[in-house]
Amino acid sequence: MYNSIEELEKSIQGCKKCKLCNNRTNIVVGSGNVNAKIMFIGEGPGADEDIQGKPFVGKAGKLMDMALQGLDIKREELYIANIVKCRPPSNRNPEADEAEACMEYLRNQVLIVKPKIIVLLGSVALKNILGNEYNITASRGKWIEKNGIWYMPTFHPAALLRDDAKKIYFWQDLKLVKEKIMEL
Repeated sequence: MYNSIEELEKSIQGCKKCKLCNNRTNIVVGSGNVNAKIMFIGEGPGADEDIQGKPFVGKAGKLMDMALQGLDIKREELYIANIVKCRPPSNRNPEADEAEACMEYLRNQVLIVKPKIIVLLGSVALKNILGNEYNITASRGKWIEKNGIWYMPTFHPAALLRDDAKKIYFWQDLKLVKEKIMEL
């Protein structure tokens, strides 16, 4: 257990727990408010994230920022992390052993931040956090409560770039998050 995000970030530097370390430019731990009520979890860094060392700064991140802005949710109010902390080659999904190698780091991020709501961005985040029995299409937009945390699965913003029809569902899911945080 780490006492702070800074301590966790320091411990991750130089990590070689899996093969993703071989091609990374930067480890992308997370960013945002460490006292956030809402935490977003994606699958892993892309090319822009790997270069900048920050999550969701590429095209998908910009699309997510537009949706948040439209709902008057400031990115500074959130904490954003990923299942894996290093970019998978060609932005492929993280493999099971890669995800497992980073899971301790993510668990500690959740313990430090103590969010009331976790938004699971895409199938990789959903399955790694809640289990393989979940399917993003069937689960998105439905609240799942476990251990005092409310989970909202939704599409990954990168999926919205490939399929415009998913944007309305993403928007609806984030509206549910906005409503829920007002209740808590």
